[in-house]
Amino acid sequence: MTPADTGASTAVDAASAASADPDASGSSSADSRMTPGGPGYRRMSFALFLAGVATFALLYSTQALLPLISGDLGVTASDASWTVAAATGGLAVFVLPMSALSERFGRRTVMTASLAVAVTVGLLVPFAPSLPALVALRAVQGAALAGLPASATAYLAEEVRPRALVTAIGLFVAGNSVGGMSGRIITGWVAQEWGWRVAVGVIGLVAVACAVAFRLLLPAPEHFTPGSLRPRVLVRTVRDHLSNPLLRRLYAIGALFMTVF
Repeated sequence: MTPADTGASTAVDAASAASADPDASGSSSADSRMTPGGPGYRRMSFALFLAGVATFALLYSTQALLPLISGDLGVTASDASWTVAAATGGLAVFVLPMSALSERFGRRTVMTASLAVAVTVGLLVPFAPSLPALVALRAVQGAALAGLPASATAYLAEEVRPRALVTAIGLFVAGNSVGGMSGRIITGWVAQEWGWRVAVGVIGLVAVACAVAFRLLLPAPEHFTPGSLRPRVLVRTVRDHLSNPLLRRLYAIGALFMTVF
């Protein structure tokens, strides 16, 4: 999943939440949700920005280092590229399961656990003794990171007033983009002097700092209602999404963005 993918999918949440705008419907049930300038809005925006930075910095941290990894571990360039494919593949496979978990256990809980696992693995990556171990760690890291895009936009849709939702989502996507860029550029700079292991270690430490700040800053959810993990309910939800022509178009756009990327 790329920042472009995330941006396309978040449009769905924005459209859904907009239909529940209390200013349009006259309902006061969502009056306590966050708005720009209101309590918690800046903290929430910065927390999710940092979560986006950590997620995509970790996700693409080995992409600029493939020649160095290939030479150090004595493998081919195509084999080394599995360090990227395993992470992005793990994220893609686990987005839906993580989304289901966030429906049951809460958005902030899943995001916090996902970042905790991902940054812990990130600190182990520099010590991988072989390519299979490195690929396995990266796959686990990608699977853990799936909890962020799966939960962040749902958190925003529940906790932010609809008229402010697009701005809040934009800041989260900006964090994704900054993270994806820094995960490549910072590692490239560091690796020139100290090698690829130090480079991914530096990204791991940056992600730890982002994860700690995220957990301290993100306000506790006030509008979350736990859902069900029953397979029948989950299947019905997916079926309903796929039967919506608007959502199918958005999914197609995301798939095309990923293909171009």
